[in-house]
Amino acid sequence: MPYNEEIMQELNVLNMFNLDTTQEGIKVHSSAKPEIISATQRLFDKGLVTQNDGGYLTPLGHDAAENSQTLLTILLTESRL
Repeated sequence: MPYNEEIMQELNVLNMFNLDTTQEGIKVHSSAKPEIISATQRLFDKGLVTQNDGGYLTPLGHDAAENSQTLLTILLTESRL
């Protein structure tokens, strides 16, 4: 199943989180792009963040963000073959 635009926006929101600390969350303001606001609401509905405008990652959200950020790092690393 390929990624659709909604999934891509959710991954973008997950990539905003600093995984080095659990004391730092995000706040998506009402002036943010509508697709980011919607993606954040969907992450809240899925139980990945604590507030509908961001907040903190839940344990499941932390796992998802970690995987998302790892995948992005892998894809952005140039091949050494």
